[in-house]
Amino acid sequence: MNLLFIGDIVGKGGRKAVLELAPELRREFNCSFCVANAENIAAGAGLAAKCLKEIADVVNVFTTGDHVWDQKPFEQEIVQLENVLRPANFSSLQPGRGWRVYRNPGGGEIAVINLLGKVFVRESAYCPFETAEKVLKEIPASVKCIIVDFHAEATSEKAAMAHFLNGKVTAVLGTHTHVQTADAKVLPGGTAFISDVGMTGAECSILGRDVQAVVDKFRSGMPKALPVVETGIRLDAVVVSYDHLTGRATAIKNISRMSTI
Repeated sequence: MNLLFIGDIVGKGGRKAVLELAPELRREFNCSFCVANAENIAAGAGLAAKCLKEIADVVNVFTTGDHVWDQKPFEQEIVQLENVLRPANFSSLQPGRGWRVYRNPGGGEIAVINLLGKVFVRESAYCPFETAEKVLKEIPASVKCIIVDFHAEATSEKAAMAHFLNGKVTAVLGTHTHVQTADAKVLPGGTAFISDVGMTGAECSILGRDVQAVVDKFRSGMPKALPVVETGIRLDAVVVSYDHLTGRATAIKNISRMSTI
């Protein structure tokens, strides 16, 4: 079976690109299930239920990261959204869930786990490794396909998580840095891995933001608004192929497509 995972969606342009390209990619690669990181979907920072609703017909599950609470109303909205996850290693006092089991329209079930890294990440979170161990014990044994979105900064931390979970999950897919990496592979235990899936945002930008504004901020060191670029959108993703009987990954393929947006 095949699963499509879309990199960090940035702003309105990113949402439009997902609407345009995700159905086409799902048909091309015969993907019955789609996960997308959406922590920048609302104006480039945070989430909003109305933004998620725009693309809910083409994405089955939305994951997040350190920007999940950037839009204040989302704290109330997330409790009504079973298809949205926040990092599982956040405090249990925070609203929402960090993992769930979902029905795959193509057959069987898929568990999706959302984790936040600790290295170079300013937000406070519990150890993602201990959290992953705890969550895996709670997932029913009948669920063979387990996808982990590890939203982290350091490549080493992401690789360490992949090797730590090798043979225990179907895939460990890195998000957060918005740059698709060239290290996609299937580890010996049958776990697919990539350091970062990339982003769905403007190709001519700096992580989806206006180039000159970002350069000026680096040069001056002063606070500065960083407008989201909403045109010239490229969608980055991966397709993970796996055995539905064992949950072992058999292949992972990088994808990068330009939209007409």
